[in-house]
Amino acid sequence: MASTSKTFLITGVSSGLGRAFAVGALETGHRVIGTLRRQSDAAAFAALAPDRAHPIELDVTDFDAIPAAVAEAERRVGPIDVLVNNAGYGHEGVLEESSMDDLQRQFAANVFGPVAMIKAVLPGMRERRRGHIINVTSMGGFITMPGISFYCGSKFALEGISEALGKEVANFGIRVTALAPGQFRTDWAGRSMDRTPRSIADYDTVMDPIRAARQAKSGNQPGDPGKAAQALLALVDAENPPARLFLGEDALGLVDQKLDRMRDEISAWRELSRSTSFAQ
Repeated sequence: MASTSKTFLITGVSSGLGRAFAVGALETGHRVIGTLRRQSDAAAFAALAPDRAHPIELDVTDFDAIPAAVAEAERRVGPIDVLVNNAGYGHEGVLEESSMDDLQRQFAANVFGPVAMIKAVLPGMRERRRGHIINVTSMGGFITMPGISFYCGSKFALEGISEALGKEVANFGIRVTALAPGQFRTDWAGRSMDRTPRSIADYDTVMDPIRAARQAKSGNQPGDPGKAAQALLALVDAENPPARLFLGEDALGLVDQKLDRMRDEISAWRELSRSTSFAQ
């Protein structure tokens, strides 16, 4: 059991990492307010711990509904100590083939919804001078891969917002962490992914192998959602949690590769970078 019971608000608890996070928190003795988009999932979630699992039907892209839903949840359950912005989805598609509607939907779920949730909990956290906001981003919020440009863009945006927000609220005792998983054994790359149909043959050599490999790997990813939940709980218990935490050997390896490439590229172009200052 948790030494100090906390109230979590976790978005998207019907499946995947959100479900694992909620189960881990409940098993440790915490209270969990979990958002679900379908009423049919609410009873199953409540049954996980009838006295501590509190479902609320909410779509995080319904921005106008969020303040009232959060206020009602806090009235029924108590002040929120930890917000876990987990809800979101992946969009797969070459940028040129993907529509602006695809982009708007991706940012609505992965960026605007989390920000609306943050804005709903921040006044209470600021008044109480404590709280932890954990935004589930992705290794794709730091590295990039072809074929998921909209997804990477949304996660880059949430990473930047998280880091800047952390600096804004640090003096209030509020901590902000971007939690960046690698590949975990969830439905992210399966039924949960939105895939734009292929239409431009020039991209076949890039996109076809990537799409086939991602579909083949779905259900066989190396990351264990249960262990991700334990990492989340360790993060919540940390006295000085990091601004960013990567999860998974794959994420660490790809991030290290990108950092090396960035250092090399900065060094190679350093003189041109310096050339833009006024002469002394």
